[in-house]
Amino acid sequence: MARNEEKALTLFSKWESFKKDFHAEDTGRRPFLASDCDSLQEAEKWRRELIRDITKKISSIANASLGEHRIREMNDEINKMMRQKHHWEVRIREP
Repeated sequence: MARNEEKALTLFSKWESFKKDFHAEDTGRRPFLASDCDSLQEAEKWRRELIRDITKKISSIANASLGEHRIREMNDEINKMMRQKHHWEVRIREP
């Protein structure tokens, strides 16, 4: 049985090293302007991240316990993010 445990540990360690390497490539912050990004892969990555953030905000705005002022603030943030998403989409479509 020790052999199966060893296999599991090696697979787990491979997974952990993969995750660490994958996140190490992350530059951390999205460029302020979409035109600053020259790589199609990076532009798609930032667009996906933006969509993920928009989705989180939309799901949190559905919380009925928030006050009207906070809901309006979050709606403004979502609208701003939607404009940013449009800029990234335009950048991705550029030749």
